[in-house]
Amino acid sequence: MSTSDLCQALLGRMKEEARDTLLRKRKVLHLLSQWSSLCTDLPRDDEHAKLFLKDLKELQKLLRMQRRHTVDEYSPQRKNKALFHQISLKENWHPVRGAQREKKEVLCRVYVTMDSYVSVRTHSEVSVQELLSTVAERLDCAEDDMVLMAVTYPGEKVLLQSDQCVFSSSISAAERLHVCRRDLTEIMSPFTDNGQQRSVKMLSMNTWDVAVSLTNCDWSLFSNVHEQELVYFTLSRDTSAGHTVALEQLLQRCNETQQWVMTEVLLCPTLCKRVQLFKKYIKIAAHCKAQRNLNSFFAIIMGLNSPAVSRLTQTWEKVPGKFRKLFSELESLTDPSLNHKAYRDAFRKMKSPKIPFLPLLLKGNMLSQKDSVEVRTYINYLHVIDNQQTLFELSHRLEPRT
Repeated sequence: MSTSDLCQALLGRMKEEARDTLLRKRKVLHLLSQWSSLCTDLPRDDEHAKLFLKDLKELQKLLRMQRRHTVDEYSPQRKNKALFHQISLKENWHPVRGAQREKKEVLCRVYVTMDSYVSVRTHSEVSVQELLSTVAERLDCAEDDMVLMAVTYPGEKVLLQSDQCVFSSSISAAERLHVCRRDLTEIMSPFTDNGQQRSVKMLSMNTWDVAVSLTNCDWSLFSNVHEQELVYFTLSRDTSAGHTVALEQLLQRCNETQQWVMTEVLLCPTLCKRVQLFKKYIKIAAHCKAQRNLNSFFAIIMGLNSPAVSRLTQTWEKVPGKFRKLFSELESLTDPSLNHKAYRDAFRKMKSPKIPFLPLLLKGNMLSQKDSVEVRTYINYLHVIDNQQTLFELSHRLEPRT
């Protein structure tokens, strides 16, 4: 239903005469108030929308007067006074959850090669120097030798100053952030990266701690999502309007977690270390499920099931049978048959708070699990290769096609 059609239909309801006219008008105005509070881009030049906006204050005054005379201390409807008060339009009414609050936390992609990036969980006012310091620590590189550039789609490169705000208005959202050496050469290459050192760091971490950090990160993003974003994301074709920022960040995080699993596995050159990584990720997925975080759970399972990873038959054959059995049990939860019945049944049985995989966003309380500082730092800055061609090349280098 278009905005014009909806306004016309509501206006028709307002003009209808019936015994419950007052109640009906209050409901219509309550709906309108919610709508206008949540949607800042109402078409005010529309004829029917203008009629509503023009008469809103007059109707508010009228309803307040009628309410005083209709529902008073001596009215037989006194028992329904609370109901009338609840559905009546208040002059300073606000939605229960309030208008969508400003997002201070952001997920920032900083590319280190043409094919891979570090996903940095940071704030909207982060400076270039802060971001470089974070990326240098994550990549174990010398910060003094690094610079940050904004790269436009046509290929123009703009060197950013150390005291500049990364997300300032002068930097277009369409640009890609790229870190490189001062001589403008790349910091690293996915084919020459020290995969042995990377896998050792990952394998040294406690699987439960990793799952807790993943869950806390997901919950932080999930709790910022407003229900209204689901409507915009589903119905709106305008992806640049900025109405679904939090939801898009949650979906981005899920995608990055999947690619992170693939990246860590495919950058590990040693067979025995890859087997250990497989066992680690299977256990982390199980822990995420136990912590009712279906977002990271699905992402990890999909990462292990990706074509570039699943084709590593030599590695999978070395994985102990009990882990392969556990993986098969976990994998069954992602079965898409019967409209993801296995997932929906399992999710319905879980107690809150819980994090869904699909955008079935629910209300809940903040998770209270403490996480390891070292692991949280690692999880907040994932190194990801997002080029499928590169991932397949890495896969074939590990296990060439026979």
